[in-house]
Amino acid sequence: MNILVFDFGGTSVKYGVWSHQEIHETHSFPTPDDWESFTSFILKVKNDLGAKYALEGVAFSFPGAVDSVKGEIRGISPIPYTQHLPIKKRLSQLLSLPISIANDANCAALAELWMGVARDVQNALFVVIGTGIGGVVIFNRKIHYGKHLFGGEFGVALINSETPWTEVATAVHMARRYCRRLGLAEDSVSGQKVFELAKSGDDVAIGVVGDFYKNLSVGLFNLQTSFDPEMIIIGGGLSANNEVIENIKKHLDRLLLKYNFSEIKPEVKACKFKNSANLIGAVKHFFDEHGGCCDE
Repeated sequence: MNILVFDFGGTSVKYGVWSHQEIHETHSFPTPDDWESFTSFILKVKNDLGAKYALEGVAFSFPGAVDSVKGEIRGISPIPYTQHLPIKKRLSQLLSLPISIANDANCAALAELWMGVARDVQNALFVVIGTGIGGVVIFNRKIHYGKHLFGGEFGVALINSETPWTEVATAVHMARRYCRRLGLAEDSVSGQKVFELAKSGDDVAIGVVGDFYKNLSVGLFNLQTSFDPEMIIIGGGLSANNEVIENIKKHLDRLLLKYNFSEIKPEVKACKFKNSANLIGAVKHFFDEHGGCCDE
């Protein structure tokens, strides 16, 4: 089957065509500012690629609390014009093809369950570390959505008194703390640069990197002792940095040993599909919803 697939983010939209077990024709464009531009862009992409492929459906990955059954998006989203309207119905009418919509983090987890590092795993946590922290709870190879579609919103957990985990355990916020301590313009230094500065001996960078690993490992410790999964999968930009992944493992192992929980140590792995995960998982969600053969 040939499935057109879109992954909408706050700043850009990735898209491609699923055909013969691969994503082809991968491109991106800036996230449209309004509904009219949104529909114009996706209709153009559909018409352009429909001239090359016999498209049989369209799969969407969106941020926010996506209700795939009702066809609506609620919660917090960087694309407000997609929310609180029958978006699935409207997209189906616009594109004249079967449609599926799913949350972006859930899509990434589905990709890893389907063909990634969790393909043989029953219970796992998928922790996406980007500007914020989100994720997915997986029980018996099924996503736990929660009563209010809030399952996996790990970043809102309070770590230090009343500070959300998101604000103390991402590379983005780590870099911002570095900038504030040196009186630099916020976001003038990247997280990757701070990691490099720490390795070169910069005392301020060493301090904020140390805080980052401490706060991140505390949150992962809390998740492991609460859910006891066999695997924690790390997604987001950090997943491409093997050194960071190894340091996350070391800091989590240290906490588990300190509090006598070494026997429940999980596997910690970076996700396999990186930037393509949302696209691949959106396709899997389409097949789960509409049927069809995942292996085509």
